[in-house]
Amino acid sequence: MAADGPSPRVRQLIRDGAERALDPPAHWHAELEEAIFRGPAGARIAADPELAASTRRAILSNLTSWIAANVRAPGEPVPADVSDVPLTLARDLVRRGLDETALDAYRAGQAVAWQHWMEIAFDLTDDPAELRALLAVTATSIADFVEATVAEVAVRMAATREELSRDLQAERRTLVSLVLRGAPVSASRIRAGLGYTVDGDHHAYVVWSDAAEPDVEGIDRVAEALAPATRSGRAVSVVASTGTRWVWTSDAVDLVTLKRLVGPGVRVAAAGPHAGVEGFRRAHLDALAVQRLLGGPAGAGGARAAVHHDEVAVALLASADREVAARFVIATLGDLVSADTDLQETLRSFVRHHCNATEASAATYTHRNTFLRRLRRAEALLPDGAVDRPVELGVALEVLRWRGGGDLR
Repeated sequence: MAADGPSPRVRQLIRDGAERALDPPAHWHAELEEAIFRGPAGARIAADPELAASTRRAILSNLTSWIAANVRAPGEPVPADVSDVPLTLARDLVRRGLDETALDAYRAGQAVAWQHWMEIAFDLTDDPAELRALLAVTATSIADFVEATVAEVAVRMAATREELSRDLQAERRTLVSLVLRGAPVSASRIRAGLGYTVDGDHHAYVVWSDAAEPDVEGIDRVAEALAPATRSGRAVSVVASTGTRWVWTSDAVDLVTLKRLVGPGVRVAAAGPHAGVEGFRRAHLDALAVQRLLGGPAGAGGARAAVHHDEVAVALLASADREVAARFVIATLGDLVSADTDLQETLRSFVRHHCNATEASAATYTHRNTFLRRLRRAEALLPDGAVDRPVELGVALEVLRWRGGGDLR
């Protein structure tokens, strides 16, 4: 073949062959259909009469497009078939839960069509050079055309899948919003709308990022990993916003596993269990409360990647009114509020271990003498009389730990 395309003689042969292919023998269609419905995906398509008909139309449209293009301009590149027929098939495949493996039907059709095209080609000429050029040109043309069409259909499938996902998420958000507002939504309606049973216990998770440009893939990866980390594997996820996912599971993800799942820039607030429809709501509201407590990047609390409601229950209780809580922390801890976190954690451990320095130093893996030096420095920063009020100290230190000191002064 010349650099500028096939010779005039080869072009004429291609046109002659294409004109013959416009009116193929009846058995060609039967062989084509047998090929495109072969294999697991093909069997699923064949079992659905409407989808099977859509697939037949798309494959025939594909063949007809290539043949017609070579009648008009033999040997020229044929653009992908982006007519309504193959694009309708793309939507139909996605709506029935099939993925891009179903597009192997195009390649199966290509293999059968090539066999029939060779039969035509061998009838067109006895000249070996002409036949070689004819087959070389058309083999490349058919392969390029089919792959280009498959790529276009795959793009439309991806777009349809995203569109359906958005629609599903919108429906889920609407239903979840009703439940969270306390609307009288039945368990059967929730089950139908979310694909999730609300009769048992529920654990709720808020997966989010505070970043200006959230790592959406990272957030989704954590949200999607929660269900497999439970015993039952049952969960439902809702896209609350670009940087936030709400998730419910019927079994708990233990805190160690949860912390391991969370990646850089992604955080998780967890709560539960609570039972029934009201428990579905209560667990979520508790998880939101944890998220609010940890909200913002400042302070030690902001650095915690995965936190359960049980860990921060005292801090939540004391922080119901953030301004009052801030005044309480400052009044109770004095200059310790702005001290190194090592000193704050030393005093916190001391209080949690019933003011037993030996137990507290062991729990923090700190030499007792070092622990005592830090404890004396921490106590020196407290207001007069504070060391005699261990309960208030413990509550104030919990609030400080989770809220951080950056917004208290």
